Amino acid sequence: MESLNIFIKSIFIDNMIFAYFLGMCSFLAVSKTVKTSAGLGLAVIFVLLVTVPVNFLLNQYILKPGALSWLGEGFKDVDLSFLTFIMFIAVIAAIVQLVEMIVERFAPALYGQLGIFLPLIAVNCAIMGASLFMQSREIPTLGQATCFGIGSGIGWFIAIVLMAAIREKITYSHIPAPLKGVGIAFITCGIMAVAFMSFMGIKL
Repeated sequence: MESLNIFIKSIFIDNMIFAYFLGMCSFLAVSKTVKTSAGLGLAVIFVLLVTVPVNFLLNQYILKPGALSWLGEGFKDVDLSFLTFIMFIAVIAAIVQLVEMIVERFAPALYGQLGIFLPLIAVNCAIMGASLFMQSREIPTLGQATCFGIGSGIGWFIAIVLMAAIREKITYSHIPAPLKGVGIAFITCGIMAVAFMSFMGIKL
């Protein structure tokens, strides 16, 4: 039941875009067409699905204070938490490289549309943020960490696809010249964030 709660909260209540505004660079740059946004959103889901559980295991058995006690009594006082950032980033970079190779191989058109934003998933703060939230919230089990990872990815996917759908529609609207482009995108994002705040009323 707790895994379901974490999953639902990570999609709607703790949405990476609308609750924490993480991953805004690629969110604003790519959310111009639904097709491209869906492709990037699926890539983000896959990366989070893999990196959050892997980083959970790294944190549990290597990085946090006393994590190396499974090697013997001599290692129970070892603290490698200072390596957290570099280890998490290394895992994320490796998975993103794998995703880039897969997309280039099986969806070259999408690869061309995403351009530089696909490899930039490696420095997408939503990806790193999910792993750091997992660590700071002390999620206790691998299953719950996996639910949190995939839920965060789905939440990011929903946000960027909704944003792309709205931006496709408003291209036919009469928008004041100073607000065209990123201006109206920021306003739309703010309104959507306020709308997502209504999910905070969900009691889990």
